[in-house]
Amino acid sequence: MLKILLIVSLFAITSSFQTAPTAPLRSLPPLLAVETPNPELSTFTGAFIETGGRVWDPWGLSNWVPPSWAREAELANGRSAMLATVGWVWPKWFGAFPGFDDVTTVDPVGAIGQADPQWWAQFIVFCGVIEFNKYRAGQNGKNYLGETTGEPFYDPAGIFGRTPEAREKMAERELKNARLAMLGIASFVAGHFIPGSVPCLPPGF
Repeated sequence: MLKILLIVSLFAITSSFQTAPTAPLRSLPPLLAVETPNPELSTFTGAFIETGGRVWDPWGLSNWVPPSWAREAELANGRSAMLATVGWVWPKWFGAFPGFDDVTTVDPVGAIGQADPQWWAQFIVFCGVIEFNKYRAGQNGKNYLGETTGEPFYDPAGIFGRTPEAREKMAERELKNARLAMLGIASFVAGHFIPGSVPCLPPGF
């Protein structure tokens, strides 16, 4: 029996050093094949110098997922990440808000467990109200995806701009900050659970 195991192990080791045959591109799974991006992407904000002057879609995922849906998801997650980044950094620099005795830690992950359930209930209701108003605004022709046309869904300070050029610049800024925030909050979470995994991030941040 031992000889059989040794022979099988030797075969497995030698096989692992053999060069695997290169499969043609058409035989790859659809989501791994590099395909021509959807032409609809050319109408989207995001053709920056960092991405070679075109909307970045190296895997051609826009051929499998509606580009408008993907952009909506990207901005929604990016906006959430911007808020999450502020929520992560604020208590570490300025401490917790006074008057909230339930939360006694400035550790964002630890604070999740200390928060009163009614806070989470209020938060869920708040998010639902925002989503309902976004839907109603979309039905009325307003935009919430950073488009340069149409009136914005929510812009009380008027920072979105009134000219196409100003709106294009603001849309680019929001998209870049959203992407940066997603990377930022991911690095904070990684550094929290795997200390030392993020270069230049202070221990315990």
